[in-house]
Amino acid sequence: MTAFNRFITILLLVFAATAQAQLSDVVAKVKPSVVGIGVHTPTSRPQNILRGTGFVIGNGQYVVTNAHVLPEELDPSLLQKMAVFVGSGKSAKVRQASIVATSKRYDLAVLKLAGSPLPALKLAGDDFIADGSYIAFTGFPIGAVLGLYPVTHRGIIASVTPTVVPAVSAEQISLKMLKNMRNPYLVYQLDATAYPGNSGSAMYDVNSGQVLGVINKVFVQETKEAVISKPSGITYAIPVKYLRQLLRENNISF
Repeated sequence: MTAFNRFITILLLVFAATAQAQLSDVVAKVKPSVVGIGVHTPTSRPQNILRGTGFVIGNGQYVVTNAHVLPEELDPSLLQKMAVFVGSGKSAKVRQASIVATSKRYDLAVLKLAGSPLPALKLAGDDFIADGSYIAFTGFPIGAVLGLYPVTHRGIIASVTPTVVPAVSAEQISLKMLKNMRNPYLVYQLDATAYPGNSGSAMYDVNSGQVLGVINKVFVQETKEAVISKPSGITYAIPVKYLRQLLRENNISF
């Protein structure tokens, strides 16, 4: 190996180490803003059921997640309440939250958190991010089994594509898919793999930590149960421009 080649090798190793250290710093800043979304039932065992992930924005009292993560109904006879789980592991605390805005079209929801504010993430602008850009997302994959321990995945934006996911056969085409075909909107397709529990995770820039989108679904090759053992590696995220639109429509500062 020539002296020049050695120099280039050393330079690349230094660059890689610097990038890794920078991502570690960004993840450390993001994690305090990542929360679990679920249901708290004080009369049952277990008391807490985790349904997905959320993240804090604005003044520290607003939480963003997917609309499909929210419980469809709560049983007042069991004293059930929608809950935001703050912290990680066994030290996590339950905080009550109320729904202040939802969008079924964009699969987004905004909650108002009771109690003291939490560290908030900043939102990126409305512009789409270029294909090939590096991103990361932090959430609770398979959290109902593995517990409330935040996990970070890294990847790139593979494509900006319409919301409609091709169906393998005519039997798989739903009414919702037909409606989306008539009026699709663009989402990010990622090469990183999300799992059940990642829904609602913030997808953010690896350098700044600014939120670029919200993880909302994974392309399933076979069955939902097979996602864990046979992940497709194709994940979708709702661009942050639609979240900003929802916040403006509901006069929520961000």
